[in-house]
Order: sequence, then C-alpha cells, then structure tokens
Amino acid sequence: MAPQTSPMVSAALATMQPKQEQQPAVPALSSALNTGILGKMVAASATEVAPRKIELYSSEYYWTCALGGVASCGLTHMGVTPLDVVKCNIQTNPAKYKGISTGFRVLVAEQGAAGLFKGWVPTLLGYSAQGACKFGLYEYFKKTYADMAGEEVAKKYQSAIFLAGSASAEFFADIALCPFEAVKVKVQTVPGFAKGLSDGLPKFVAQEGWGGLFKGIKPLWGRQIPYTMMKFGAFENTVQAIYKYAMPKPKSECSKGEQLGVSFAAGYIAGVFCAVVSHPADNLVSKLNAQKGATVGDIVKEMGWYALFTRGLGLRIIMIGTLTGLQWGIYDAFKVSMGLPTTGSVEEKKK
Repeated sequence: MAPQTSPMVSAALATMQPKQEQQPAVPALSSALNTGILGKMVAASATEVAPRKIELYSSEYYWTCALGGVASCGLTHMGVTPLDVVKCNIQTNPAKYKGISTGFRVLVAEQGAAGLFKGWVPTLLGYSAQGACKFGLYEYFKKTYADMAGEEVAKKYQSAIFLAGSASAEFFADIALCPFEAVKVKVQTVPGFAKGLSDGLPKFVAQEGWGGLFKGIKPLWGRQIPYTMMKFGAFENTVQAIYKYAMPKPKSECSKGEQLGVSFAAGYIAGVFCAVVSHPADNLVSKLNAQKGATVGDIVKEMGWYALFTRGLGLRIIMIGTLTGLQWGIYDAFKVSMGLPTTGSVEEKKK
C-alpha cells in the first residue's frame, strides 16, 4: 500500500493554498517554459519585468516555487532520457551493456533511435510531481525550521537548516515519484514489457498489485534523500562561497544574468557530489524495479559492494552534474521571471 500523507505535509500544502482573489501569472510560466535553452532563459529572465510583487513566504510564493520545481525537474529529466535508459540497462544487465558507448550502440541496433526515449512520459510526469514537492516544500520547511530555531540559532546552524528542510521535502517528493519510477524502469529495462505509461501502468499493477508500485520506496528514499540534502546544502553553501571568494563585487551589485550564472555553476558543483553520494541506492532502485521479487540483500549479493558503488557511476556523474546545474539555473530563472530573488540571496532570507 502507498504511504499515507502525514499531518505535517497536509499542513504545509494547506499553507500553500493561493488566495482566491489572486490569479497565477500563467503568461510568465508559459514564457519561461518556451525559451528552449538555458542561455535564452537567463537572458529573458535578466531583462523581464515582473508583472507584480509576490510576497516572500506567502502561499503564492510557495506555489510559485512549486511551479518552478515542475519546470526544472520535469523538463530536465525528460531531456536526459537517453542517458537514463542506457544507465538503467548498464545497471541491470552489465553483461550485455558493458559501457556507455556500447550501451548506446546495442540499444539503437536492437530498438532503433526510439528505444533511447522509452519511458519519457512517466519520467516527465514523475519528476514534475517530485520537483513540485521538492522545491515547494523545501522553501516551506527551510523557512519553518528557521523560524522554529530563532534568528540567531538559524544563522549559526544554517547548514543544518538546509539539510533538515531538504530531507523533509524529499521524503514526500519521493512518495509522489515512486509509482512513475517503478513503471519507467520496467519499460526501459524489460524488453517487450510495455511501450510507455499508458500500457505499462495497468500491466505493472496486474502483475504486482498497487503495492508493487511502492516496493522501491525505501531504496528511493535511500537514494534521493541524501542526494537532495547534498543538492540543496552544497548548492546554498557553494553560492555563498562563490559570492564571497570568486565574484569581484557584492551580490547586490550583480545583474540578474550574473546571479543566474552563479546558480548554474553552484548547481553543477553540487550535482557531482550528489551523484557520488546517491549512486549505490540508485543501483538498488534500478535492480529492484527490473527484477520481480528481488530484495536489497539479493541485489547486494549479486552485484557486490564495489559494483554497487561504481557501476554506471561515470555516466551518472555526467548526467547528474549537468542535470543539477540546469535545474538550479531553470528554477532560479523562473523565480526571477516571477519577480522573486534567486535562491540563497540576502534579500530572500530577510523579511
């Protein structure tokens, strides 16, 4: 059975309900999503004038951050679907898919170019849902925990606030992602299982029941919670370090384009650490969803500890580093387009 939503997240989502008299700025979202590449998004965001002011930490602020999470996670994960397909096959069938180049050649030879995009629909939907919870709830929990700690303690232990907020957000984000991830891995790694989500979901449920969609939730938490703690904690601290040691002027004097460049750079650096920390659990998730009835102990015994930590790691570092950099760039560009400050800015922390 799927895990039940806790009172904490219910309260968080209730807090995030928008005011009735306010309407979301749909044109700005459409503009942000249609820019095509990060460079154009940065340029557009740097010059765009926000239609009106969104109050920091208001319900509309959290919903705006959630929409930014949809754009940053859903679109980027869908964009790297070919890399993800190859990675998952290397993890689940290393005898056949011996490496990155071999994996691409075998997949294209057997399934054509279309085979590299298998599972793109559950990828888009799953990571969009995850991104909304990840970013929206992170902003909520970060502010909530800081308020609980008090200004002086929160400033002294800000890294602990970042880590606690991101871990709390990711716990719920993974519940949203898990069913889509289970179907995605089956579609990508089991030949002939299904073409995509529409036929893969009912077939998966018929074979393993609704509870089977969540059999990978614990390994997913094991992969994603450390990943997200590193992603947000490393990002926020890297942003501060860049402005302190690498920028020739204070952040308040930097243009929006320069600030978004810092967001991308800090995101990429954080992504490399994320990939290393979460990779063993990523192997477990792929193998568990590909092999019916397998347990964590079975997978560890089959792969061995060295392979668990290293198989597919090179490709995942490339994928996750790029992915995380793009996600932070897109997320902060979206926030800027809506009239909000970039993540980690002094203006955002003061209210």
